[in-house]
Amino acid sequence: MKKEKQIADPDMLAEYDFSKGVRGKYAQRYAEGTNVVVLAPDVAEALPDSESVNQALRLLVKIARQQSHRAAPE
Repeated sequence: MKKEKQIADPDMLAEYDFSKGVRGKYAQRYAEGTNVVVLAPDVAEALPDSESVNQALRLLVKIARQQSHRAAPE
């Protein structure tokens, strides 16, 4: 079976070697999805890692729920 003619890609340098690459290696993980959120620099300074962001958001959700229960008529 003949190899297809390669079309030169101006962004691909000669030293890039994908001969041992595995097609679709991360396809399933990518398909499962991810939630990427970019924080503003001032927020990122206060919350430097995902654990601190999660803690802050959990606390905010807890406070919001408490406030909504107080505001609800009984």
